[in-house]
Amino acid sequence: MSLMPRDATAYAAALAALKPAGTAWPQDPDATQTAVETALARTPARLDARATYLLTDAFPADAYELLPEWEATLGLPDPCAGPAPTIQQRQAQVLARLTATGGQSIPYFIAFAAALGFEVTVTEYAVARADFMLADDPVNGDAWAYAWTINAPAGATFEFAADISAADEPLAAWGNAVLECEIARYAPAETVPLFAYA
Repeated sequence: MSLMPRDATAYAAALAALKPAGTAWPQDPDATQTAVETALARTPARLDARATYLLTDAFPADAYELLPEWEATLGLPDPCAGPAPTIQQRQAQVLARLTATGGQSIPYFIAFAAALGFEVTVTEYAVARADFMLADDPVNGDAWAYAWTINAPAGATFEFAADISAADEPLAAWGNAVLECEIARYAPAETVPLFAYA
């Protein structure tokens, strides 16, 4: 099955094929009826194209026109992060929220950040214990048992993409507000996520 919509020429040919035979129904390309058929064919061709595009737009990873509906369903834009400036970031945030299954492991949060478009690493901390410490280890208090640091690039960049981005979008966007907001949203309640940028 092809998702390519039929164009106006195909619809005009279909209308011409439905005409009865006879002198009252000329088949000549220069006839007035042919011009009317060509004009009438533009509407079903446009509707066919919109219906085909709707099938593509039903998937959040590619959504453009339905993106606001996907965002509203998932509570986006989140007041914590504010609106994402690019279509790519908005699609990534929708997809990450939609596919987030919840988890408490480091691999889960690294994969979750990757779904948002960020390449991160995670650092965990332990409470300092004399029997395990080395000379250059930090002396962490009890509160550090619940802290973890998400290490991300200082200037995560989302660049304009001709096949995805819209005309009014910036050529590049920077910022990690979405990462911080989404990680904080899904972090285990007893933990304190910290963010470090290099």
